[in-house]
Parts: sequence; C-alpha cells; structure tokens
Amino acid sequence: MNDMTKTETPDDKALVADAEAAVATVAKAREAIGKIIFGQETVVENALITILAGGHGLLVGVPGLAKTKLVETFGTVLGLSANRIQFTPDLMPSDILGSEILDEDSKGKRSFRFVKGPIFSQLLMADEINRASPRTQSALLQSMQEYHVTIAGERHDLPAPFHVLATQNPLEQEGTYPLPEAQLDRFLLQIDVPYPSADAERRILLETTGAGNAKAEAAMTVEELMKIQDLVRRMPVGESVVEAILKLVRSARPGEDNPLDTAKHIAWGPGPRASQSLMLTVRARALLDGRLAPSVDDVLALAEPVLQHRMALNFGARAEGLTVRSVISDLKQAAA
Repeated sequence: MNDMTKTETPDDKALVADAEAAVATVAKAREAIGKIIFGQETVVENALITILAGGHGLLVGVPGLAKTKLVETFGTVLGLSANRIQFTPDLMPSDILGSEILDEDSKGKRSFRFVKGPIFSQLLMADEINRASPRTQSALLQSMQEYHVTIAGERHDLPAPFHVLATQNPLEQEGTYPLPEAQLDRFLLQIDVPYPSADAERRILLETTGAGNAKAEAAMTVEELMKIQDLVRRMPVGESVVEAILKLVRSARPGEDNPLDTAKHIAWGPGPRASQSLMLTVRARALLDGRLAPSVDDVLALAEPVLQHRMALNFGARAEGLTVRSVISDLKQAAA
C-alpha cells in the first residue's frame, strides 16, 4: 500500500490537529516578535527554529544589531523566564552556576545553603561568550549539554525548557578565548546577524527614537511551547529528506569515502550531531512555515547555519581564498 492510499489513523488525525494549532500559535509569536525586531526576518526565523527544536543558538554579529533586544523579546513573547550574563575575562564559573554560602540560624547552628546563579532561567543570554575564560565557558557549555549543575557533589536540575542564546562579536578578537570545536558543536545553529536593509533601518530610526517605544507582549505560555517542542519531534520526515540530510552532512567530511572534489578542501567536518540537528530543525522550519512535514528545500536552507560552525578548511583551501560558506554552497548544489 503506498502513501497515497494509506488510511488515516486516529493518531494521524491527532497529529494534524496538534500541528494546525501549533502553526497558529507560532504565527502569533512570530508576529509579536516582528513588532519589536525590524529587518532581521531570517535571524528571527532561525532563532525561533532553534527554540522550537529545543536547542541552543550562537548569534554572530557586530555590536548594535539588536542581538540583546532579540533575546529579551523572545523571553517575553515565548513566556520564558530570562536572564542575561555579560561575559568578561574575570567571570568565574560560580558567577554563572551559583555557589554555597554558610548560614547560621538563631541557635548558632551552621549549614551550607546553595544560592542559584543566573543560569537557572529558561532562556539565558550569554553575551560575548568568547570573552570568558575556557574554564567558565566549559561550565556553561557542560550545563547546556547535561541540563543540570553539580555543586559540592549535589545535583541541581535546570528549569525546563532551558535554552541558551549566546552572542559573539566577529571583529574584536583581542583578549578573547575562541570556543573550541567540541564546544561549538553544542550549538544547534550558528545564526549570522547581518546589517539591516535601508528600509528596515529607516523604520528603526522612526520607531525607536520617539517618546514611546513598542513593548513585547506574550504570545504563548511555557506549557504551549513545550507541547510544540514535543510535536516537532513527532512530525514525520520523508525518506527523500532523510537521504538529503545524510548526503549533505557526509559530503562535508574529508576522506576517501567522499566522492566530491570539495572534500580535498576540508580539514575536518561535522559529526552525527549535525545530522541530528538537521532532522530537528527542518521539522521546526516546516512548522514555522505552516507545513506539516519538511522538504528537501528545508535541508538546503538550514545547511549553512547547521554546518558552518562544525567544519573547517585546510590551509590549501584558505590560501586559494575559499571560505566555509563557499564550500557549503558547493555542497548544497551537489545535494540538491
């Protein structure tokens, strides 16, 4: 029996009903964000995809492009409790995770009490994450993977859901500690934040420098968001999409098994986590677009944000003037 003649089951009907309700809720949230963040439609889309897929995002852009405003707006619109940490070289792990303090009661009895750090929020903005020391970066990134912290041998679970949107300035590298490749892999997407268009910048000038500015309003609750995140994992993915994901990710790795000519330019490539990231994000992108199943076009659209921080070129490729983006563009054409 082929897909065209397959009888729809009650589970299928429930999935379709859940998806249609989720599409309406997500559209409402996207509209609410668009009233605050102008001219960054792709950035907003990719950040929403990151949250709906249940992951963490790395926002890369120069100062003044509303990255902080974006995270604040997301917290309000999606109904998440949000905190912000400004990363600096002297920031310690305890400044993020929390620490134990010694308390003394009225009878003179002393005991330790754990004071939670700012990481105990549902949406954490890690501002300029590459300015903190590797020790502090590791403390955050370990928590991003394990969703709990351990202080003095005691485990403390982070709130659910828990998402990190970290920012990084691509220009000023003096006094920074670049994230190692293994830690970059913790981020579901790298979201590049470009300059706004002329029309968008005009709107920014007119709407943000007056006596009153628009304020973000909640468009969903935490419970609704978690249901949508669960729905994303239940959405069906066609065999053609699975094959496109496998072909794209495996072609981004060096080695003799890669038949493409571009393989000679790659020093190291993405692991299976990149394939997992694509499987989740293409579903979230389809839902964001009002569709009940992803397509190969979703795979191609998300190839760059999923792969660019998970691969590097060798010296010969860099000497020829090639970039990771240009190589990914070639890989997309081969996978299309």
